[in-house]
Amino acid sequence: MTDNTNHHDNEAGPEARDRVIGTPSAADGEGPADTGTEPHRRHEGPYSAEETHTRTEEMQRKGEKGAALWFLLAFFSGIGFLVSYFLFSPEPDAARSITDPGTAQIANMAMGGTITLALFAIGAGMTVWARQVMPHYEVGTPYDELPSSPEEKGSFSEFFMRGGEESGITKRPLMRRTLLLAMVPLGLAPIVLLRDTGPLPGEELRTTLWEDGMRMVVEGTEREILATDLQNGSMISALPKPHDAEHGLSLNEQADTVVLLIKMAPSEFSPGMTEQQLDWTHNGIIAYSKICTHVGCPAALYEQTTHRILCPCHQSTFDAANGAEVVFGPAHRPLPQLPVRVDDEGYLVAAGDFSAPVGPTFWSAGRGE
Repeated sequence: MTDNTNHHDNEAGPEARDRVIGTPSAADGEGPADTGTEPHRRHEGPYSAEETHTRTEEMQRKGEKGAALWFLLAFFSGIGFLVSYFLFSPEPDAARSITDPGTAQIANMAMGGTITLALFAIGAGMTVWARQVMPHYEVGTPYDELPSSPEEKGSFSEFFMRGGEESGITKRPLMRRTLLLAMVPLGLAPIVLLRDTGPLPGEELRTTLWEDGMRMVVEGTEREILATDLQNGSMISALPKPHDAEHGLSLNEQADTVVLLIKMAPSEFSPGMTEQQLDWTHNGIIAYSKICTHVGCPAALYEQTTHRILCPCHQSTFDAANGAEVVFGPAHRPLPQLPVRVDDEGYLVAAGDFSAPVGPTFWSAGRGE
């Protein structure tokens, strides 16, 4: 039995076996360029070279128009995104306010849909460009020793420009211009989105609604708190009594101002407490922000025997008898203390605002602390 496995390879010789598929062979009368960087093509197929060129040109013109249509769609979708963004306002009193749940859903669908369509159209246009406009042929380049010769370095510019011409970026102005047009609104999108960052907070995050003489009410009720309402070992969550009783406090205002009122014997305070911290108490009643300084969860658990305040989210633990210093967990700073006193009628009132900004540590990092 005769082995014909390499019969044709042996007839063609070693030169044919080493040739990269798709590149001209020596029999074609062409050889690799001296620079080793020039792509080589070989015409194959049922059409003549002239017919193939004509059909290729027609396909490229069709691809150019198709890609241009996709880029135009991307442009109008990008404009639709910008219009949708400015059509809906973050202001609560605006006609189309995104603070309204129904309007917010429409705004999200409009902005999300238009930006998605714009990005999809860009991708589709680039796909049409690559498949129908750019040439398709296999390229073989030999591996040469580094560094490249001066002749190879000199041919790079010509090779680069030829690649740009073959890609259609220079010879297809319709496609090029529509692509640039489509990128304009997409380029503006990140810039206008910076509007959502809003103005710098300034001193806004450092202060709350608490002010000297403001009475306290039990959280979730309108009942004002007398100093005699608290007994040793008791704890109450409290909020400031709103000036506008009809509208009450907003959710953000409640989150900023909610406090834990804790009563203990004055002798139970730690020697580490400063004189000012003790002055901010009244007859063993001390007030701390209820917002954990780790990530803002409510530190709502209190252990009477150890005077420990626990945040259930990540187990940050604070010592209420020692200025709410951190004794365990990921929090890095104590709970801010609210100075308290009583008014002429015996009701608990604030003696000022918190000793430090309330909330997570990363908020204070943004405040330059």
